[in-house]
Amino acid sequence: MNENRTNMKKGAAILFTIFALLFFVLFARFLFIQISGKADGHSLKNEALQKYLRTDVLEANRGTIYDQHGTVIAEDTTSFTLAAILDPSMTTNPKNPKHVTDPEKTAEVLAKYIDMEKGDIEKQLKKKGLFQVEFGKYGRDLSNKVKKEIEEEKLPGIFFLRDSKRFYPNGKFASHLVGFVQKLEEKKGNQVVQRIIGQMGIEKTYEDYLRGTNGKIQYKSDLWGYLLQDKKQMIQEPDDGDNIYLTIDTKIQTFMEDALNEVEKQYKPGKAFALVADAKTGEILAMGQRPSFHPDTRVGLGENWSNDLVEYSFEPGSTMKIFTLAAAIEEGVFHPNEKYKSGRYKVGSESIRDHNGGEGWGDITYLEGVQRSSNVAMANLLEKMSPDVFRQYLDDFHFGQKTGIQLPNEAKGVILYNWPLEQVTTAFGQGTTTTPMQLVQAATAIANDGKMMRPFIIDRIVDDKTNKAIVNNKPEKVGEPISKETAEQAREVLKTVTTAEHGTGQIYQIQGYEVAGKTGTAQMPNPQGGYLQGANNYIFSFLGMAPAKDPQLIVYAAVAQPKLDGEAGSVPVSKIFNPVMRNSLQYLNIKPKQTPTAKTIKLKDFKNERTTEAVKELKANKIQPIVIGTGKEVAGQSPEADSPLLQGEKVILQTDGTATMPDMENWSLRDVMKAANLVGLKVSYTGEGYVVGQNIKPGASLKNGQKLILKLMKQKEKALLEQKEKERQKEEAEKAKKEIEASAETAEKKEAEENLETQEE
Repeated sequence: MNENRTNMKKGAAILFTIFALLFFVLFARFLFIQISGKADGHSLKNEALQKYLRTDVLEANRGTIYDQHGTVIAEDTTSFTLAAILDPSMTTNPKNPKHVTDPEKTAEVLAKYIDMEKGDIEKQLKKKGLFQVEFGKYGRDLSNKVKKEIEEEKLPGIFFLRDSKRFYPNGKFASHLVGFVQKLEEKKGNQVVQRIIGQMGIEKTYEDYLRGTNGKIQYKSDLWGYLLQDKKQMIQEPDDGDNIYLTIDTKIQTFMEDALNEVEKQYKPGKAFALVADAKTGEILAMGQRPSFHPDTRVGLGENWSNDLVEYSFEPGSTMKIFTLAAAIEEGVFHPNEKYKSGRYKVGSESIRDHNGGEGWGDITYLEGVQRSSNVAMANLLEKMSPDVFRQYLDDFHFGQKTGIQLPNEAKGVILYNWPLEQVTTAFGQGTTTTPMQLVQAATAIANDGKMMRPFIIDRIVDDKTNKAIVNNKPEKVGEPISKETAEQAREVLKTVTTAEHGTGQIYQIQGYEVAGKTGTAQMPNPQGGYLQGANNYIFSFLGMAPAKDPQLIVYAAVAQPKLDGEAGSVPVSKIFNPVMRNSLQYLNIKPKQTPTAKTIKLKDFKNERTTEAVKELKANKIQPIVIGTGKEVAGQSPEADSPLLQGEKVILQTDGTATMPDMENWSLRDVMKAANLVGLKVSYTGEGYVVGQNIKPGASLKNGQKLILKLMKQKEKALLEQKEKERQKEEAEKAKKEIEASAETAEKKEAEENLETQEE
C-alpha cells in the first residue's frame, strides 16, 4: 500500500517536472518572440505587414499614333470585361441578391449585347462549384456604351472588370503600315502578367517608344482588402509610352483606301497597292494595299503579313524606262526627233521585241518610242550610252539598295546585269527587281529637279511628359543622279506619254492638271520556272507625278492579276491613280492649270449668201462649218444668227437643193441636234459621249422626218476598244503567219519526200 503511494508520488513528480519544463520552453519561446519579433528566422512584423499590405498595378498607357496633323490613328481606350458571380454565399440580403439568381433570364438579356448564343451563356451561368465566370472573347473589350446598357438591365450578379484596349478608329486604314497589338501572358514568379505587345508594322518596330512602364500602388488594408482609414498609400506613377506622329495624311490615305476598296471589289486582284509621296520632301502621305485587314479584329489578315510597298520586290516593267530615259538625256544621247527602226533588236542569238509581238511601228522617232513604250527604243539608248555607264546610273538612283525608310524587313531588290541580255532587259524593266518604295525614291529626282529625297514615314516622336520631340525627322537629300535640266526635259517627254496620240498613258489624264509618268506591264514569275501565261498574269502599274511642270505629288499604283473582262490592264490602275491624284491635288489646294479662254464670236446671218463665201468666213473666225447639201447658196443655218459661239464650235449650213447626210463620227450630241433640227430628222441614240456609229451613211440624201439612229461612246471607252481591236488583229495576223509557215513547212516536207521517192525509183 505504502509502496504504491510512493510510486504515485514519484510519477506525479515526474509529470510535474515535464509540464514545468514544457511551460518554461513555451514561456521562453514566447519571451524570445516578444523581444526579438522573429520566429524561425522570419520577421513577424513583416509577415503581418505583407498579409495586410496590398499591391496593385497601375497600367501605363501605350503611346498614341497620330497622322501628321494630329488625327488619331491608334490609341489606348478604356474597355470592360463582363463577369458573373455564381456563389450564393455572396448574397446576404435576399431582396438585394449579389449573385446570378435566374440563369435563363440573365442569358436571354446578355445575348442581346454580346455575340454569344443564349444557350452558351446559360451553360456558363449554370456551372457548379465556381465563384465567378467570364465569357471569353465575347465578353471582353466591351465599350462604355455597352456596359451602361447592360447595367440598366439591373441583372443580379453581373459586374464588369475595367481594362484597356488598343483602338483603331479608322478601321481598315494603312493596316500593314500601322500594324496591331496583342495581349500576351508572361509568367513572373508565381504571377501571370498580361502585356500588350506590338505584333506588326509601326506598333512592332517602335515598341520601345510606344510601350510605357507600369507603376504600382501599395496600401494597408483590412482582412477583406479595403483601405484602412488614415493609412498612407505608396504610389509609383506609371510612365506612359511616347507618342508617334506619322507623315501620313488621313485625308489622302482615305482617298487611297476608297480607291483600293473599289478596285478590290470590282476586279478581285491577287494584289493591289499604292503609294503617295511629297515630291519635294520624300514624306509618305499615304500607302495601302489589298488584301488588307481590320487591326481591331485582324479579320482579313490571312497569311500576308508583309508590307508590300517595302517588302515586295518584283520586276517593275516599263516604269523603269523613266530612269533609262533620264540617263540617256543626261548622257546627251536622247534626241527626240531622231528615228530608229522599231520592232526587234538583236542581242547575240536572242531577239528583243516590242510589245506588239515584235511587229513594231516602222521607223519612228525616239520621242514616239517613249510614248509607245518601245523596248527597242530603250535597247538602242542603252547601246548609245553603253551598259557600263547605265549601270552607274542604277547605283546613282539607288536601285539594289534599301531606301532606309525604317520599316521592318525592307527588301533591296536585285540588279540582274551580268550578261548583255540582262543589261538590255534591265533597261526596260525585266529581270532586275525593285520595290515600290525604291521606284518612288528614284522618281523624286525626276520630280525635284535632280535632287533625290529619302522617303520617310515617321515625322516625329514626342515624349508624353514634356511634349518635346525626342525624334524629329527632316527631309534628306540622298543623291543627285541627274541635273535640273535633264529632270525638266524628262518631265516634258513623260508628259507626252499621257497626252500624245500614241501615248500608252492617255487613260491617266486628269482634267485641269498635266500628268507626267510612265505605264508598266510586268510579267509575273512562275514558281516552276519562266513566267506565268495569260492576259491577267501581269502586274499593271503607273508611276506618275503632277503638276508636270513643277510636281508636288508622286503617286505609284499597281494591280496584280486583276480579273479583267475584256478591259485593258491599265483600267483598274487608273481607278486608283486618277481619283487619288486628283483628290489629293485639290485637297492640298494645288490649283489646276489655267486654260486660255476661247474667243466668243457673234454669229452673222448667212442665209442667201454663197456657200463658199460663208465657209471661208467661218473658217477665218476659227469656226468649223458643216455643209449639208450640194447647193451654191445657204438656205438655213444652225445656230441662228446673233448666237454667241466659241472658237472651234460647229455651225451647220444647209444649202438649197437636196440635203445630204454628214459624217457624224466623233460629234457631240449637241452638234447632232443642231443638224437634226435644221433638216427635220428624228434622233434616237444609245450610250453616252460621242458618235461612233450612225444608221444613215454619209452623203446619203435626207428626207424631212427621217429617223437617225446613233451609237454614242465615251472617248476612253472608244480608245480601249480600238486598242482591243488592234490586239485582236495582231493575234489574227500572228495566227495566220504561223499557219502559212506551217503550211509552207508541210509543203516543203511533202516535196522533199516526193523527190526522195523519185530518186529511189
